[in-house]
Amino acid sequence: MSTVPPPDRSDDESASSLSDEQLEVFLREAAEGGGTATPKEPSARARMVARRLREEDEAARRAGADGGRGGRGPGGKRKAQGPPPPPGWRTGPVGQEGNGGSRRRRVGAVIGVLVVAALAVVAVRPSLVLPGDDGGTEQPPLAAENARPTGAPGDPAESGRATREHPFRGSPAERWAEGADAIEIPEAKALSGMSEKDVAFALRRTKELLVAANLDPGVLRGERPDKALAVLDPKQPELLPKLRRSLRAPDEEYDPLKLFTRFDPDETLLVGDVVKVRGRMTLAAGKPGVVKVNADYTFVYPLVRADGDDGEVARTIVRRVLTLTLNDPERWDVTEGKLLVEKYFSEHGNTACGINDGYLHPAFSGDAAGGDPATGPRTDPYDRSKPLTGAESEECGRVTRT
Repeated sequence: MSTVPPPDRSDDESASSLSDEQLEVFLREAAEGGGTATPKEPSARARMVARRLREEDEAARRAGADGGRGGRGPGGKRKAQGPPPPPGWRTGPVGQEGNGGSRRRRVGAVIGVLVVAALAVVAVRPSLVLPGDDGGTEQPPLAAENARPTGAPGDPAESGRATREHPFRGSPAERWAEGADAIEIPEAKALSGMSEKDVAFALRRTKELLVAANLDPGVLRGERPDKALAVLDPKQPELLPKLRRSLRAPDEEYDPLKLFTRFDPDETLLVGDVVKVRGRMTLAAGKPGVVKVNADYTFVYPLVRADGDDGEVARTIVRRVLTLTLNDPERWDVTEGKLLVEKYFSEHGNTACGINDGYLHPAFSGDAAGGDPATGPRTDPYDRSKPLTGAESEECGRVTRT
């Protein structure tokens, strides 16, 4: 089968194959020295287009010579004219870069900044966009708790065995906030004849007590909680003597775990320095000259055996509910700047029953059962929907998860 050879196009034929818009662009580039080639002899249509462009330029120059005033159209109405073209619109830039190039470089600079910012985020928190070691991605943190939950948290999206690298894997606490930053102080306001400044002080001191009693590394290793004790009023009958007695010689009646979190360093060690925390702090008015701060927080501690290298991680969960008051020293017999404890309750998950040595004793797999057998009800230690009032069963039960 024969083939038809392609037509031999002349310069005029090539020019006629271009649209008016394409030809106009070509002529502009040629005038500005940006074209790649110049036709040997422009076609009639090319000459016509070039003439039209010259006429438009001449009209624009006349409009400029007219002082920028618009001409009059039919009926004597003034015709609106656009602004004169910028320098270099057809003739090329004169002593400066064209607007188009400048605009493109600005866009490029913005994109460059955004890329650098994105790379910085990845460098700081690569897990936000990169798969984790187990193929999953980091879940976004939960919003702060501002009311009592309506039920227990669901199972986390990522399940599996906790490790030293991922000590909260398989736990709802994976998405909780960390450490002291998780204890957020609400906005202060004047209450019960106490100024806003006094109320703000009471809130700060409450946080200091919670941090010193449950997050201080030394206290978690079993050291004396002096910072926490310093928040409390020595004029409150029996409280400080009772707490000091519990720290000195703990037993069933004098138990420091009712207010402080402590682990035996010869038995268990914390994994890293992260403790997950969730809860809330609220204000209430008391008698005249008394402001109340209610706190309800759950702390999750990842631990390993002190004398083992098997890498197994166990978690102990501690919930604390307490009410502290700041009293006006001009109305009450109190120490200025100190807090009184109205009530305090605690609940401990995954610790041996019946051992009253002042330490929490988490259970690891394969360990022989320590302490007394668990005879109480099964409890979800992550369920914060139920109030903790001190009226709960004193029987030691079993946790449904850690």
